[in-house]
Amino acid sequence: MANDTQKTERMPIRDMLGRSTVSLTRSESRIVQLLLADYPVAGLGSASSLAKRAGVSDPTVARFVTKFGFENFAAFQAALLEDVEARLRSPLMMLETKQAGDAHDATVNRYMASVTQKLRDAAEAAVPEPYDRAVDLIMGAKGSVTLVGGRFSRHVAGMLAGYLLQLRSDVHSISPLTLESFDRLVDIGRRDTLIVFDYRRYQTDVVEFARQAEARGAHVILFTDPWMSPVAEFADVVIIASVEVDSPYDSLAPAVAQMEALVAHAVVREKRVMERRVADLEKLRSANAVTVDDPAP
Repeated sequence: MANDTQKTERMPIRDMLGRSTVSLTRSESRIVQLLLADYPVAGLGSASSLAKRAGVSDPTVARFVTKFGFENFAAFQAALLEDVEARLRSPLMMLETKQAGDAHDATVNRYMASVTQKLRDAAEAAVPEPYDRAVDLIMGAKGSVTLVGGRFSRHVAGMLAGYLLQLRSDVHSISPLTLESFDRLVDIGRRDTLIVFDYRRYQTDVVEFARQAEARGAHVILFTDPWMSPVAEFADVVIIASVEVDSPYDSLAPAVAQMEALVAHAVVREKRVMERRVADLEKLRSANAVTVDDPAP
């Protein structure tokens, strides 16, 4: 069985619809709007039901799916269902399909090669605009910057919080989210920015915390995967990483790289601010012999 690094990856249907450069008629644009507004449910019925809901004819739906490279509506729907399944896939579900096809001693090399490919993919897909916007929202927040994440991704959020504390004050990482954590929402509002890391399978508490923060006026920056956390529906900035590698577990290596790229971008833009703040931090660290090369106080 070929591993993931050898497969040709298809763009998720939602990305295909939202980012397409395909020329669409007004009727076909209504289909896109419906599919994105009620994703994925709108596409799970028959072609006729989709046509009726969008207020178009059955032949319009047929022409629409062929424009996106599908032979017919059944092929489009099969791809949609595949995306839905992938979005919900757990390590247990992937265990069988990710079994090694050759010697166990090649596992490490095969895994590292698949992660390396994902890092290449992330580099090729990177564009400055979302990073610029994210830095604007982080450095421009007149209140606090709060970071949250899922079971594993919260550790990436914690790393970013550590970096951001060298760039600005009032940075808080909530790890892990608990029922008591939701009390912190009382202090979050229009002056604040929330940074969320959420990858499949998306956590209810992370999504709900972000939803309530946004409802209170906070700006939201989301790091997620191609299937996209529900937080993407209301986030100001969405940065996407392909995370599926040659393992039952998704890799956060691309997410870490994107997080560090954001920090590098922020440092270049905010060099003078960082220099002043880090100088003060170094004085405090030296006074308290924080590192092994610091003299004892």
